[in-house]
Amino acid sequence: HVQLVESGGGLVQPGGSLRLSCEASGYTKNYKCMAWFRQVPGKEREGVAAIYSDGSMTYFLDSVKGRFTISRDNAKSTVYLQMNSLTPEDTSMYLCAVSQECTMIAGEVYLRGSLWGQGTQVTVS
Repeated sequence: HVQLVESGGGLVQPGGSLRLSCEASGYTKNYKCMAWFRQVPGKEREGVAAIYSDGSMTYFLDSVKGRFTISRDNAKSTVYLQMNSLTPEDTSMYLCAVSQECTMIAGEVYLRGSLWGQGTQVTVS
């Protein structure tokens, strides 16, 4: 059983920063990819950032490039999303996922064999 617990969300002013954390517990060896998605009510979930276990591949949504960074600590089974220069458009529920594979196609990231956390709310206002 793999469980994901996100933390670090909250209310921040435009231009501010937040760091999200997602700790995976349980048997995570088969999950090579860790990712962050976000979703607002009425809209599709969109991939924000993803990273492979060895750091060989990273993905960023175009609108967050240069502002967000993703990193992982494999020893702690934790992935981080550092978010800088936040704007109101970044307001969303941010969800962490682990997956067996992640693939980038046409500027989007797709997960195969994924598990999801409950999410952490980020509000920029």
